[in-house]
Amino acid sequence: MRNNKISAVLFDVDGTLADTERDGHRLAFNAAFNDFGLNWDWNIALYGELLNITGGKERIRYYMETYAPDKLKINELDDWVADLHSTKTKHFVALLNRGLIPLRPGVTRLIQELRSAKIKIAIATTTTPENVTTLLKSTLGEDSLSWFNVIAAGDIVPKKKPAPDIYLWTLKHLDLQAQQCIAIEDSECGLKSALAAGLDTVVTVNSYTEKQDFTGASVVLSDLGEPSKPFTVLSGIANSNNLVDVKMLNNISPQ
Repeated sequence: MRNNKISAVLFDVDGTLADTERDGHRLAFNAAFNDFGLNWDWNIALYGELLNITGGKERIRYYMETYAPDKLKINELDDWVADLHSTKTKHFVALLNRGLIPLRPGVTRLIQELRSAKIKIAIATTTTPENVTTLLKSTLGEDSLSWFNVIAAGDIVPKKKPAPDIYLWTLKHLDLQAQQCIAIEDSECGLKSALAAGLDTVVTVNSYTEKQDFTGASVVLSDLGEPSKPFTVLSGIANSNNLVDVKMLNNISPQ
């Protein structure tokens, strides 16, 4: 159990705040491929494999190296990949603006509880900043960006998860130490990033990540839980709690 109450909660975005991957980012990538006249199709299973590569532009490059090496000969390849990814982002933002990607169970509730308790909240993700801001506005409202003390997103750090850079950057700008905070993640890659930054981490799995290795997590759950639908504990100890709230977070034992 903690000696002091937590000062901040740091949220990952994709798969953590919302199930954005399978029916969000994947569909947007495929739409962008179609716009570029490519016959690439990232089906559900393939996209699960590609999620092992963090970052959209990096994911495209990995796919080309593995499945379409002939495309690596494109002139000014870096610019071409950036343009393709930018087109994908436009399709993803359009999905968000149509309200097709809701937040996961318990996310809105917990964010409001943290605000009421004067606990800082932050975003620590390597997804595109526009994806983050549009998701927050489309689900929590236009004013929601101001609720977050730090929004760390995109290419602001040199190395993406599982490197700890994005979390270290966030902690620096929160002016807090890792032991004062908790991270909420959904994937093994994200967990490794948070742990490497010294953060105790709650994991809420999704269909792409449920079978991953979460060694080191404080607790692994189905989701954050709602009063009408408690979470399921997959590993770790929830101390008789049935939803993640401020009390539960304060009582999580440091690793």
